[in-house]
Amino acid sequence: MTTLTETDDDIVARIEDAAQKMARVREATRDVIFGQERVIENTLITLLSGGHALLIGVPGLAKTRLVETLGTLLGLDAKRIQFTPDLMPADIIGSEVLEEGPGGKRSFRFIKGPVFTQFLMADEINRASPKTQSALLQAMQEHHVTVAGTRHDVPTPFHVFATQNPLEQEGTYPLPEAQLDRFLLQIDITYPDEVAERRMLFATTGLEEHRLSPVFTAQDLMATQRLVRRIPVGEQVVDAILKLVRSARPGTGAGEATDHDIAWGPGPRASQALMLAVRARALIDGRLAPSVDDVIALAEPVLKHRMALSFAARAEGTRISDVIARLTSPLE
Repeated sequence: MTTLTETDDDIVARIEDAAQKMARVREATRDVIFGQERVIENTLITLLSGGHALLIGVPGLAKTRLVETLGTLLGLDAKRIQFTPDLMPADIIGSEVLEEGPGGKRSFRFIKGPVFTQFLMADEINRASPKTQSALLQAMQEHHVTVAGTRHDVPTPFHVFATQNPLEQEGTYPLPEAQLDRFLLQIDITYPDEVAERRMLFATTGLEEHRLSPVFTAQDLMATQRLVRRIPVGEQVVDAILKLVRSARPGTGAGEATDHDIAWGPGPRASQALMLAVRARALIDGRLAPSVDDVIALAEPVLKHRMALSFAARAEGTRISDVIARLTSPLE
């Protein structure tokens, strides 16, 4: 178990300061995005963990507005790409052009694509071809791209928030498992309740425009991300993470129910994602260490896109959320 020592008083103070600033970000986001408390929390967890998020929701639920708002509040350079079937990899990462200089000398110059930003929104990512989807893969995992044998680093910090429409799947290309695993969390966005939608009507159809001011800078965010990794995690929480992730893997002695319901389960990256996410959730709440409750709360967004139901389970009407709920019940 990692523990705080007497010499770590400054770390405690930094955690408390970061928690206060995150509370301001959270409150400012609530003033723009109505009725999506869980979504706001999970997006902040993703950013503090240094990861990427997959946003699943029907059109009109403020996914684009959410990314724009967080980009402003966190002081990040944000860009958006609308993924379409004719989008090419060069449209994302950039390309080389031949230029003629003084004296007729010709040379290639690399023109950077929209991936060279700190906060990228990949809108409806499953509408582009697999070749184009994979253009993001290297950047998401390795934080650089290679064009004509030359490495080009993306800015830091670098986060990708990709969206998918769960309804219209005709003409789409489902993301491969390797790319899904690159997303720290899958965040499902549902309809707001009546009270939130009523507030939204008045806030978005009037003359007054809500103005946002940065709370963080990019350097502040990276410092907080490093701080998240220093938050201590107790053995009980580590055991809960390992027990949960390993219980979701079929064919490993996890149990007959797992073998029956799950076709393939989460790999070690799921454990790493949970370890970071529970720390980030603790910091956002102003706590000095995560608890098992954090593991339970984050189990579904971490695991949902990293496992698949078997044919038998789908035929019986089982949902992946039901399986995850069953796996977390022993932890409660």
